[in-house]
Amino acid sequence: MKKSFTFMFLLLMMFTWAQKTADNTFIKENYTKKEVYIPMRDGVKLFTSIYIPNDISKNKKYPFLMQRTCYSVAPYGENEFRNGLGPNPYLMKDEYIFVYQDVRGRYMSEGTFTNMTPQVDHKTKKDVDESTDTYDTIEWLLKNIDNNNKKVGQYGTSYPGFYTAAGILSDHPALVASSPQAPISDFWNDDFLHNGKFMLGYFRTFPVFGVQKTKPEKDGWFMDSFIKPTSDDGLKFYREMGTLKDGYEKYYKNNFFMTEIMNHPNYDEYWQKRSLLPHLKNVKHAVMTVGGWFDAEDLSGPLNIYKTIEKTSPKAKNTIVMGPFSHGAWARETGKAFHNDIYFGDSIATYYQKNLETKFFNHYLKGDTKTDAGIPEAVMFDTGSMQWREFAQYPPKNAQKVSFYLADGTLKNASSNSVSEYYSDPSNPVLSSANLKDFNGFTPRNYMSEDQRFAEGRPDVVTFTTDALTEDLTFGGEILAKLNIASTSTDADFAVKLIDVYPEDFVPKEKKDGVIYSNYHQMVRSEIMPARFRNSREKPEALVPNQKTAVTFRLQDVMHTFKKGHKIQIQISSTWFPLFAVNPQKFMDNPNFATKEDYTKAFIKIFGDSSLEVDVLK
Repeated sequence: MKKSFTFMFLLLMMFTWAQKTADNTFIKENYTKKEVYIPMRDGVKLFTSIYIPNDISKNKKYPFLMQRTCYSVAPYGENEFRNGLGPNPYLMKDEYIFVYQDVRGRYMSEGTFTNMTPQVDHKTKKDVDESTDTYDTIEWLLKNIDNNNKKVGQYGTSYPGFYTAAGILSDHPALVASSPQAPISDFWNDDFLHNGKFMLGYFRTFPVFGVQKTKPEKDGWFMDSFIKPTSDDGLKFYREMGTLKDGYEKYYKNNFFMTEIMNHPNYDEYWQKRSLLPHLKNVKHAVMTVGGWFDAEDLSGPLNIYKTIEKTSPKAKNTIVMGPFSHGAWARETGKAFHNDIYFGDSIATYYQKNLETKFFNHYLKGDTKTDAGIPEAVMFDTGSMQWREFAQYPPKNAQKVSFYLADGTLKNASSNSVSEYYSDPSNPVLSSANLKDFNGFTPRNYMSEDQRFAEGRPDVVTFTTDALTEDLTFGGEILAKLNIASTSTDADFAVKLIDVYPEDFVPKEKKDGVIYSNYHQMVRSEIMPARFRNSREKPEALVPNQKTAVTFRLQDVMHTFKKGHKIQIQISSTWFPLFAVNPQKFMDNPNFATKEDYTKAFIKIFGDSSLEVDVLK
């Protein structure tokens, strides 16, 4: 097993603080570990590690705090202890009965692994999903672990965040608190796809999710399937790989997950049944959904899970927390909180862990579940003013819809008859980053706040920029791109970036060596949309060449103050490589199998009645 591959795998697993703390003396002295196989209703047994406080008794009962994961509950063996327990060190010291479980088909558990297990109707004992496995696990724990206080909480980040969100649907009466963190809500818009567009930057991850094990495994059985890096220049790999079809046939023809993605280019039943959102109804317990504004993997999930529960479940104590974090970074304290080049403050993860996460679980699992924990409805970090903000509802009540029209290279308050045009060549795509080494990464990360000056001025990128602002302007909520376009081709993608342009005399409070912060073009938010899905995700349509056409789509939300003296910029292009697979710009039934011969150059127009509609806080 190559050391570099082991490191990349650990990056993907995104294990929380619990795997990263060096000293597990406290755990050995204060907990007893049990390993059990818990039977599910269909007879499949799931491997489960349970850490029980040594001082548990009839007079000192403890609640359960559970994580279900596809990333291993290692270390295995009742005399082998984790380096930390729970989502943060404060909860570990407060002591709970900590439960870790390998989900179906992973590591030491029985069964067959399914990506984003579909939620099913529960008519027979064979109708199982993650909600029934959560229910059956809770039932077993309540009956077989003595001196528990009959309360259960669950948490998890990334894929374990999905299992937490799916576990909400178990509706077990003992489940009183859930914290899905960086969860996927609809697989069409998180991780591997954005609006159905394949995220090529995930290409190296497929061995983890697309190789079934054949026996119980304590180690990664898929490690030999990883693609070996050949150069520090990660772009070299993607350029030499060729098309997505070429990469699939060379590396992943036997990878079941990659095959599923390749064969399902539209929002068909495969994707529809992997959305949790239609099932999140009548939630009755406390839910605190957590995300990061710079989470390159799962930004859509937290926002949509919170908003859905808010609409469908008036009895739920529903909270959302969004910080200035990359994927799962709230689980580990780094002191100086940077994302890529940008400094956001000190000890931000500690603030979240002590004042929000610990308070949430302590209140509902050890206190009164009928009362509110005292946490605001929405705790959102403003990534422009660099401060936490609290709201009684989200989007905030005082948010007003404001439209910025894209015309004449500027952002205007009214539409115009102007036309902006650019040239798009799939064989010479716009790069998604200037950091070539980052393309060797397991999943993309830094691009979410990266300096975008490398893209400005290209003939295949069109830019719209305001004058320097005369006062602060806060975008706080949803963003809707309302493009009116025309292309000489029959298909095209549209990548839209919202950018904060710093003043030329800008001096940061904390900086990184070698970074030019003067005139820095910080990306605040971005998204991509295939024009083929402009009217229907299920039934794609070709563009009519040279015909004016509306392409409307949501960028993910923001909470960002553009400071006085800064400028607001929008960049639009039709390629974004290698973050996303190249669109051949020729309409095809399945563009995933496009060849280089299908690549079609195009001239693309953006009309002056196009706009970006944003929530502005007054």
